Amino acid sequence: EAAMELKKPAVAGTMESSDIMVMIRPNEEKGIEIDIQSDVKATFGDAIEATIREVLADFDVNDAVVAVVDKGALDFVIRARMQCAICRAAEVSYDWGKEDPNA
Repeated sequence: EAAMELKKPAVAGTMESSDIMVMIRPNEEKGIEIDIQSDVKATFGDAIEATIREVLADFDVNDAVVAVVDKGALDFVIRARMQCAICRAAEVSYDWGKEDPNA
């Protein structure tokens, strides 16, 4: 199965408190680059980066530039914003219900 290809830059999220703004763009054959701006970077920067890398791996994205501005988002919010940004950048729709055992 081929890696998911990002076709264009995309954004998800807001600058509101407890949210995160995720900006993602293609990074042709240059791997993953991540820039994190966060008031809590000293404490949670490693955890934020780990979540970002995990979602990229889940979607099989190998080449991307990801810039985030975190306003204290919890892990599930970071995941959701990353998933949305990746799908927008790859121009794919995603069946959000498929992971729900009750769907």
